[in-house]
Amino acid sequence: MCKTRRSENHKLLSELLPPLGRMASKMSTASSDAKGTTAKPSSTDDSTLPLDEVDKNISIELITEDDAEEVLKLLKKFFFKDEPLNTFVNLGECKELEKYSTKNLHEHCSFKAVNGRGEIVGVNVNGVINRPKETDDPPAKLADGCEHPKFKKIMALMDYIDEHFNIFDLYPDVDRILDIKIMSVDSRYRGLGIAGKLTDRTMQYVKDNSIKLVHVLCSSHFSARVMEKMSFEEVYKLNYSDYLVNGEQVFDPEKPHTAARILVKRLA
Repeated sequence: MCKTRRSENHKLLSELLPPLGRMASKMSTASSDAKGTTAKPSSTDDSTLPLDEVDKNISIELITEDDAEEVLKLLKKFFFKDEPLNTFVNLGECKELEKYSTKNLHEHCSFKAVNGRGEIVGVNVNGVINRPKETDDPPAKLADGCEHPKFKKIMALMDYIDEHFNIFDLYPDVDRILDIKIMSVDSRYRGLGIAGKLTDRTMQYVKDNSIKLVHVLCSSHFSARVMEKMSFEEVYKLNYSDYLVNGEQVFDPEKPHTAARILVKRLA
């Protein structure tokens, strides 16, 4: 990532999905109240339903700050426990991760998958990164301000990647990129192409705002595979076995999660 606070926009992307179908170009319409806002979730919980009974009336909508609580509810249930590094360190409850995961919502470039009852069943949490100016002060390291000891280890890895790779060095003609921080889908809705729909909507945002490059850091083998199927290309890879602190390997998640990889897709 870049030095504007590149590492603030790093993601621990967990998208543990079966193979996706072709990304959809049209979304269904969400249920709305008279004012056009999404209806509040009902008490029904699809997570206990067989796949053929899951509400498949899915729409893709913009995430706003008002969605923060529901977004966190989804992430706590799936992403926080599925992400390989979180699992390896047995992260547990982490308010700093919650803040990290929602701090870019005010940029209005993140998207949610919503079922017919108005429940969020998938998210793409994104952030825009601008090329740093030569006069900018060096960014503070994420790990330096982290109080949670386990999350601090993960942030130190992000800092290390920041120090060894700068996306703007690779693309000197690009001054602004979109960073996919987190992609997560409710386990009962995986295999329905929701990740593709979320990414389609993200790519439309990129085109509408004349952004030339989309960037994602994948800590999960499966998430990297999903992005490759969407024509993202690898530009950086750090094997976990090569990341040492005081001569010792810090992360050794279960196979096949063996590396942190940065993938990009150029639009112009």
